[in-house]
This record gives sequence, structure tokens and C-alpha cells, in this order.
Amino acid sequence: MKVALTVAGSDSGGGAGLQADLHTFAAFGVHGTTAVTAVTVQNTVGVSGVHEIPPQLVADQIRVVVEDMHPGAVKTGMLASAPIIEAIGEAFRRHGIGRSGSVPLVLDPVCASMHGDALLRPDALDALRSLFSLATVVTPNLDETALLVGTRDQRAAARALLELGPAYALVKGGHGTGSRSQDLLTDGTSELWLDAARIDTGNTHGSGDTLGAAIAARLASGDTLADAVTAAKRYVTRAVATSYSVGAGHGPVGHPPATDASLLPDPAAAGVGT
Repeated sequence: MKVALTVAGSDSGGGAGLQADLHTFAAFGVHGTTAVTAVTVQNTVGVSGVHEIPPQLVADQIRVVVEDMHPGAVKTGMLASAPIIEAIGEAFRRHGIGRSGSVPLVLDPVCASMHGDALLRPDALDALRSLFSLATVVTPNLDETALLVGTRDQRAAARALLELGPAYALVKGGHGTGSRSQDLLTDGTSELWLDAARIDTGNTHGSGDTLGAAIAARLASGDTLADAVTAAKRYVTRAVATSYSVGAGHGPVGHPPATDASLLPDPAAAGVGT
């Protein structure tokens, strides 16, 4: 059984965070493990509280999972604070996670919820940027690129992100405008554009987490990065197409089985930005 690890926060509403990651890992036939960084008080309407996990406890969760279960890929989500990020970076280096080792790292730089609630302390941005040098791929949306590198232009954002040291940048276009959503994957030399039509729904909670977790699941299963990103884009398209309403706010995306990515729809035919 292939194993993936998510280092992320808990969403009490069950739509995003490590809950979405675990749903996605399971959909791809990968055993999911967790290192919890924070517990949010959250539902479909918003985030009303955050409790951060002590940094050493986060690092210890990573350690015991890696030593016993040997994940084939790691994905990060909400990292909350600079001390937690620093502890995570040290743990990744020690255990060969990311570019310094043999375990690929998908870094989703989660800064805020889809409701606009902060999920990262303002003074943690520099610490988060310093973690990029370990990443196999970073996966920000346009709001996050504006915060991290000062631009929403995808090519310019990708260039600036790559200067921080990741092997690849995947700049997602779902927070843009127009009838199409285009995500850009680049290593600074070649480009892969993933084009999709926007699905008109407010039920997209957890779509970014799902995309990143799908990439990690496919990397854990042996895909190249380009193949993993393509499969993940197709999967998140299907996830949004099977989203549903629950609660009074934004409902979550669905997580249908996806053990055979070739069965998923072409992202150029229908899709959603994440």
C-alpha cells in the first residue's frame, strides 16, 4: 500500500484541510497519514477560532510517521505560524523530505480560507517563503501569489516563486476572471497549461486542498510531476462537478473514487479553477 502524509490543519466542518486531504488520498487508493498543525473552529460559513499545535508535537508527528510508514510523498496545507513552519522545515530536512531528499514535497501555501479568514499569521510569511526551497512544487492561487510575491500575473508570479527555490511552480487560475480557468505549471524553462471551463457553483470548499493532495497521491504512486498534476486537475474537475450543499455557506467538493486517472474527464472539456 502506498502512503502519503499531509501536514495541515483540521477543518471541523470536514470540507477542507486534512479532512479533504485524507478523502483525496483514499480516492486514489493511497493510505493517508497526518501531522496536525492546528485545529480550526470552522463550518461552511467561516472560521471562528484557531488553536495551534505546539511546534515540537508537529515535528514529532512527522517523525513517527516517516520512521514507521515511509510515505512516498508529503503535502502541506495550513501551517499557521513561523515557529511551526520552522519546526516542519527542520523535520523535512532531517527525514529527507523535499528537494534535499528522496520524498517529493507538494507545498500548498495556505494563507486564508475561501471566506477570507486568516489561516497564517502575518509574521509567518517570511518563514513560509523560506520553506519553498524544499518544495518539489508549490501550488498557490492568485490571491496567494499576490500576498507572497506581489503579483497576480501567472507568468510573473511563477518566475518570482521559482526564485525562492522550488523545483516547479503551479500557479492556479481559479481566482481569476472569465469563463476559463488556466493553471500554469513551470520549472522556468518549460510550461504546461491546464485549461478548464469554470463550473458555476459556490460549493468549492476544499478544492485547493484536494488538488494538492491528488498531486501528492499520484507522486506517491510513482507518477512524474507533469502526469501527477494533469491527473490532479482532472480529479478536481470531477470533485467540483460532484460537490454538494451542506450547511448555510459554501459546501465541499466531492471525492469520487479515482484509482484510474485515465477514466477522468479531460480538463479542457469541463473543469474549475482551484
